Amino acid sequence: MKKLFDVSMLKFLLVGVGNTLLSTVLMFALEDLGFWPSTAIAYVAGAVMSFFLNKHFTFHSDEVLWRAAVKFAVNVAVCYVVGYGLAWLIMDALAPFSPLPEVWWERLSKLVGMGLYTVFNYFGQRFFAFRRRGSTT
Repeated sequence: MKKLFDVSMLKFLLVGVGNTLLSTVLMFALEDLGFWPSTAIAYVAGAVMSFFLNKHFTFHSDEVLWRAAVKFAVNVAVCYVVGYGLAWLIMDALAPFSPLPEVWWERLSKLVGMGLYTVFNYFGQRFFAFRRRGSTT
């Protein structure tokens, strides 16, 4: 049985640091566009960078490029909607009990969404989007 966590997680996190820096800068630079547009644009830019680095560097995938791209896009979309949707619901439920301005709750929602998205995305990329050479998982 394969280990749930291996060196790919460290590589994924390293790629994720660059991806997260790019996405975070864009997300907050574009916050005047609103929650969903700013996060979506930021994640599309980060996803393009992540696709190429994770396919080749992290997971050493031998998956055909177009097939990997489709699976990657499906994974990113699902992780985005689930991660940010859960973050939005959780933080929206907590916001009425806080004296913080609405803009700060939206910002906190983005940070929680980033964390959830990262966890879901690692497992989706590892076990769905990118097949490892010589592996069936």
